[in-house]
Amino acid sequence: MEAYFDNSATTRPYDEVIDVMVDVMKSDFGNPSSLHQKGLDAEHLIKNSQEIISRQLKCLPEEIIFTSGGTESNNMAIIGSALAKRRSGKHIVVSSVEHASVSAVMQFLIREGYEVSYIPVNSDGKVDPEAFVEAVREDTILVSCMHINNEIGTVMPVEAIGKAVKAKNKNVYFHVDAIQSFGKIEVVPKKMSADLVSVSGHKIHGPKGSGFLYMKKGLLLRPIIYGGGQQSNMRSGTENVPAIAGLGKAVEITFKDFEKKIEYISSLRNRLITELTKIEDVYSNSGDAQTEELRAPHIASISFTGVRAEVMLHALEDKGIYVSSGSACSSNKSKESAVLTAIGLDKAKLESTLRFSFAEENTQEELTYALDTIRELLPILRHYVRG
Repeated sequence: MEAYFDNSATTRPYDEVIDVMVDVMKSDFGNPSSLHQKGLDAEHLIKNSQEIISRQLKCLPEEIIFTSGGTESNNMAIIGSALAKRRSGKHIVVSSVEHASVSAVMQFLIREGYEVSYIPVNSDGKVDPEAFVEAVREDTILVSCMHINNEIGTVMPVEAIGKAVKAKNKNVYFHVDAIQSFGKIEVVPKKMSADLVSVSGHKIHGPKGSGFLYMKKGLLLRPIIYGGGQQSNMRSGTENVPAIAGLGKAVEITFKDFEKKIEYISSLRNRLITELTKIEDVYSNSGDAQTEELRAPHIASISFTGVRAEVMLHALEDKGIYVSSGSACSSNKSKESAVLTAIGLDKAKLESTLRFSFAEENTQEELTYALDTIRELLPILRHYVRG
């Protein structure tokens, strides 16, 4: 049996998404900037995807800018804001547990003369909205916070952060990285007081190389890609119509029977946590299954103390079970996770943590197989290490 539990890294595209993309490449291959019918047909596909997405975000279609994915959306939001508002100030506030596509941009801006204030998290990986408010100054131009942490699944109080920050300084832009939350919990920019929201397509069964940035109408943002002025001069370059059409189809399917899907995914996560934490020296970094506090329905971070994460990962891989040792964008690097360090894990847990992440396609049978395999492997691996 094969069991893929690395859906926070990427998801398998829906069959309908693949079909749409193939059809667009075969038939609707025109350049959307062309004035003939082929171009108009391609442009219609882009507008259709904008409308599908805007219905879910409860925003205007023209507030959606298509990108190559979450990394570009985050870069565009942050660098574009920094450049547009640098005459007002060069101070940015961000959480200390952001994805590399945000944290690396902050390091770039620091080298360019900007000042960044990092907000710490508690042992659950959550930030305090009041800490954001206290950090905001007159010269603060941007506040950025992820919605769901990609490693441990903590849901950040972005609505409270956005409301409080805007109350203190209405001119501050508020950016939300919703790459792990869109398609899992409610994402409505207006409710979050968000000016900018980043989303990636391949996290919701869409194609890799697809994503979008919600940009509030009237917002001043500097482009980071220049050229032919596509997408209202905000993101030049001929649009990737097959990917955009595929992304629209993925969003459409994701939100059909949405509550039922999320309830099922959450049941898989809760069962995994409940069963694994019964095993000696196995710990959840994503809360327990009975907590009433909102957690990501699809992510479970588990520490198997006594076995290095890489050893456990490859032992599971040999059995056809695929998980992650952290964020897929940085899991091939040997340094310790900044997120797990920030929540105060000791060395034994830091070195033994795996992330399981679920999707609607996963089955209870796959989970049973994974649980049985872990129960069988763990004592053997621990004995080998200690021996």
